[in-house]
Amino acid sequence: MDMPMPVTMKMGDLMSEKEFFQFCQMNDTLEFERDSQGNIILMSPTGLFTGGFNSRVTTELGIWNKENQLGEVFDSSTGFTLPNGAVRSPDVSFVLSEKWDALPEDELETFGHVCPDFVIEIRSKSDGLSYLQDKMKEYIANGTQLGWLIDRFDNKIHIYSADQSIFIHDSLNVMLSGEEILPGFSLNPAALLK
Repeated sequence: MDMPMPVTMKMGDLMSEKEFFQFCQMNDTLEFERDSQGNIILMSPTGLFTGGFNSRVTTELGIWNKENQLGEVFDSSTGFTLPNGAVRSPDVSFVLSEKWDALPEDELETFGHVCPDFVIEIRSKSDGLSYLQDKMKEYIANGTQLGWLIDRFDNKIHIYSADQSIFIHDSLNVMLSGEEILPGFSLNPAALLK
């Protein structure tokens, strides 16, 4: 049976933040997000190819951060509570040290109230493009300074900037820049596809 993903379960305000976190912990073999209206979004795990690509991208950002030590790098399992109340899990994300250091200790083991400064979403076969584009706009509206949506199926990269502008590359074989948020970081997605 083919079920379009992601699936949204209409919940409204039936669960508090704490209850949603507990719900996710009790169902830790499943992947959930929550939108700003409190609805739960059931995400599909990625396939092997997309998962491997995601891991290589995360590794590249991690190597850059190890050398520069400007913040924290997170994988796709990390949940962030955005200022609008949504809980999102970007495929790859980065939070500047000053934001990370300002988080209360009790939020470090939950879906902390912080919006990543940089995010990457990598389109998998089960992801609808418009859904990912909406997520990218939501990240920017909530404080993300730079975001990359890598779409290997349409061979495009969408660059989202803090000023709400969107630039689209019609190839994966481009050198992306981390700009001011990730000084010196660059990535050519095509070089990581195997």
